[in-house]
Amino acid sequence: MSIKVSNLTYTYMKGTPFEKIALDNINLSIETGEFVGIIGHTGSGKSTLVQHFNGLLKPTSGSVYINGEELAGKKASKLKSQVGIVFQYPEHQLFEETVYKDIAFGLIKRGEETDEIDRKVRKTVSMMGLSEDILSKSPFELSGGQKRRVAMAGILALEPSTLVLDEPAAGLDPAGRDEIFELISSLHKNNKMTVILVSHSMEDVAKFVQRVVVMNKGRIEMCGSVRSVFNKIDELERIGLAAPQITYLMKRLKKKIPELNDNILTVAEAKAELEKYIRKE
Repeated sequence: MSIKVSNLTYTYMKGTPFEKIALDNINLSIETGEFVGIIGHTGSGKSTLVQHFNGLLKPTSGSVYINGEELAGKKASKLKSQVGIVFQYPEHQLFEETVYKDIAFGLIKRGEETDEIDRKVRKTVSMMGLSEDILSKSPFELSGGQKRRVAMAGILALEPSTLVLDEPAAGLDPAGRDEIFELISSLHKNNKMTVILVSHSMEDVAKFVQRVVVMNKGRIEMCGSVRSVFNKIDELERIGLAAPQITYLMKRLKKKIPELNDNILTVAEAKAELEKYIRKE
């Protein structure tokens, strides 16, 4: 499912002494099946932008299009249901007595039949790598990683075509982070979902996404492939961002070993490059 924003501007508290332009004439297209990362320092407009993708916020001016149809008017409700947003620390929104009821909540509110609700809940639990035994448990008995998956399952049970994730691994230990990103990567590859990742982690962005949108002061500063964006280290640092740490390490190593390729973004790439150099030696 494609998303397009055209001349999108959003102003908080418009007409008050506290008026602030959060998005300033944004133009962006995200194609069906893409895995896009959105990065920027705090206050750059990342979260404000993605909240327009399913109508949580309405543009002060400009338009949002879902599959070519404007997210406005009578069709807005149907269109925005195609975009699921998982906010930071989504487990804080768990509230039902059981995991089953929490995952089913949105489906019940949508008025779906009992059999269809049950099918979708069980399908989503399996998709998230959880056992059906967990369905009868209280969500508050679960580990942090399990809670995060259950919260995501409640969004995925609604079967959106696009999944927006705002810092999905925030607060998790390394094992929990790996599990969540493996699941997200699997959803993108196996379910052909359009995935949009908002993150402060350059390492996560470099490892998983295909294209990066860099935001600064409510505008798009850069947009391109992961490698092309992270190669612009000086420009990133000028706006308070950075390339992945492994990129800096490889650039330092290149000063000692000139034949090394320092166009490296992930630990896996660095390992392969160093092994290649060792074999030559």
